[in-house]
This record gives sequence, C-alpha cells and structure tokens, in this order.
Amino acid sequence: MAPTADQTDGQTPDQAHRPDPAPTPAGHPGNPGLPDHADVVIVGGGVIGAAIAFHLAEAGAGDVVLLERDHPASGSSGKPLGGVRAQFSDPLNIRLGQRSLDAWRDFARRPGADIGLDHVGYLFLLGDAAERDLFAAGVALQNSLGVPSRLITPREAHDLCPYADPDALVAAAWSPADGYARPEAAVTGYLRAARRLGARIHTHCPVTAVDTAAAPGLQAVRTPYGTIRTPVVICCAGAWSVVVGEMAGARLPVTPLRRQIALTGPLRPAPPRIPFTLDFASTLYFHNDAADGLLLGLSDPAQQPGFDRNFSREWLAPFRTAAERRAPALARLPVRDGWAGLYEMTPDRNALIGEADRAPHHQGRFLYATGFSGHGFLQAPAVGEIVRDLYLRRTPFLDVTPLSAARFDGATPTRPEAHII
Repeated sequence: MAPTADQTDGQTPDQAHRPDPAPTPAGHPGNPGLPDHADVVIVGGGVIGAAIAFHLAEAGAGDVVLLERDHPASGSSGKPLGGVRAQFSDPLNIRLGQRSLDAWRDFARRPGADIGLDHVGYLFLLGDAAERDLFAAGVALQNSLGVPSRLITPREAHDLCPYADPDALVAAAWSPADGYARPEAAVTGYLRAARRLGARIHTHCPVTAVDTAAAPGLQAVRTPYGTIRTPVVICCAGAWSVVVGEMAGARLPVTPLRRQIALTGPLRPAPPRIPFTLDFASTLYFHNDAADGLLLGLSDPAQQPGFDRNFSREWLAPFRTAAERRAPALARLPVRDGWAGLYEMTPDRNALIGEADRAPHHQGRFLYATGFSGHGFLQAPAVGEIVRDLYLRRTPFLDVTPLSAARFDGATPTRPEAHII
C-alpha cells in the first residue's frame, strides 16, 4: 500500500530503501464510490489483507473496506512460490502453520476457490550432524503438536527427490502434509468471498496519510480519491509497512529484501514429481512448476535491503555452487526466466501481529499483521482468524502476544526460529 520503488540504480543507499511516490490515480475503475466512513479499513491487498477482509466480513464485523495501492497480489503475494508448511522450530510458527494447512485444505469449500494445493511435502536436506540434531529437536516438538514430520536417511531423501545426492547428506527432515499452492488464486478467492459477504475492495487507491486525531474515537485514512473516517485501521502493507506505521504513529520494524526465483521452462524428459526440497545450509530450494519444469531459488547472501523488484541473474552463481554440493544435476539446468519479489523482514524473522499502543492523543485503534519474512502466505489463514478476533476483542485460538512489535522495544524477548529459508 505504501509507495514502492522498483528501481534503485543511481540512488543513494538511503533513497534505495525509501518507497517512491504513489502511482498516479488516473481514472482507475476501482475507486468510484469510496465511502466517507467505515467500521474498519484494511491497508494492503496481498494475501494477509485478503484473509483478514474475508474473516471480518464472514463474522459480520460491520462495514469492511480494503484499500490496495495497485492491484490485489501485486506485491509478494503474486509471486509463484506458495509454500505451505508446519515444519518450524518455534511452537507459535508450528501452530500457525498447522491451522493454516487445515484452512488451505478446506479452501475449495470455504471461502470457495481452487488454489492448486499440492501436498508434495517439504524435504529439508541436512549436511552435517549439527543440522541433523537441530532438526531432530524440531521434529520432536512438531510431533508433540501433531505434525507428521520425521527424520529420514539420505537414501530415503534421494528416493523422494532423485536430484538430492545421498552421499552429500547425513539425514533429511520430511513432512508429507506440507506442499505448495497458488498465492494469487488464494488472494482472488479470499477477496471474491469477502465481496460476496459485503466487504468493499478499492484497488489503485493508495493511502497518503492517516490522521490520528480526526475526532474522538476516530481516525481518518486519506487517499487521492477522498478521506475515510474509521475507528480501526489494520496495516497489512507488507514490505511497505514502515511508512503506513509512521503515518499512524506506530513503529513497525520491517525491512524490504529482494528474493528471486528462476524458472527452467519445460524440461525433456519432464522432471519427476518431487517434494518442495530445501538445502538448509545454503538456502537452495526447488520444486516442480506447472510447465514440466522446475522452480529454483536461493536466499542470496549478497542481496542488500531495498525495494528493487527487477529480476537479475547474479544470484544464480551461488545457487549453482550450492547445487553442485547437494543436487548436482540442478547446477547444469537452463534458466528461461524468473521473478523477483520482496520479503518483509523483521530483525528476528518472525511476524508482527497485534495492536499498537500509541500516544494518548491518537484516536482510534491501529492493528497490524506484517513482517512475515517469507512466511506470510503459509500463515495467512490463521492470521486472518487471529486479527478478526483481536478486532472483535475475542480471545484468538493462539496467544500471539509474543509477536507484538513491542518485543523490539525490550518489552518481550525476540522469538527464536531455526527453520528459516
């Protein structure tokens, strides 16, 4: 929702991290009829905002308005990665993943859309004893919470994923309940259902200011098309959340970081059906795509924070180096094209979910769900439920107080999470 910058060439480091001006609102069809009042305004039309809009509308939470500066899923939610899993080391993340996996499995019924969910499983490749022991502890915790994960041998890992070199592994961690889906289809499904239930979705409608002293109990969300007075604003602006938070008098420590994926295009022979496979040490990952090819990725350690979303190929060199060690056949595959998107990173790589405790002169409530650091899609259904309940002042199924942004003010400890890619 906040302004973006897709190109940082020629800018100073400070400018490269600062969003660019909002798009010009020139006659876009999504903006006529902008209301002057709403019970709640959601800022951001990615999968988190869409999930919250659906859950609020389904609960009859009043006049729900969602504002998206571009088109829905135009940010990170539109990128074709879509992993869903409960293989984490932090109980909070495990339970968010579990709850969301249940919702993704039921998505065709509620809210009602085909998201191409494929339970191919997640396979973490482990190259030494320290990694094996770390994941053994994770598997024990996951099993205690009902996740069907287990440690397997290098040969079993190779049987599941023939690209994996068993001689380069000491073990692997496997959960057959995990997999991937189509994020853009999920966003569309949530928003269509939210509209059917009465929510109003306004696209190409950037938020330019939040007036936090509009009137007793109210704040005003300003856009180029008009101002909406509302008692509640919910920030789901992803990598652009810092600006939205600043507008509302709240600190949301989120840093944009480009992540890229490559697509091989059709391969002959076509790849076998494989799990979503990840090398823990290097962050290399890959899985099937819908075109008889493979999707390839890596968290480039040389990537600097910023809003650049142009696809480039320099990260393929470390990807191929990592592939040579774990899955040598991948190192020789062609790359036809690719995508670049933004992770919304927090200092401890865990989400920010909660309600801001703002200065006394600020009117209204400000809730947030952002900073998912690559886990937003997989956690979106559970987060939609939780934010709905926080808005309605009900007790959520999971206490997310430890995920409050206040943990970075020293109020609570930061969260541990070892299973990061």
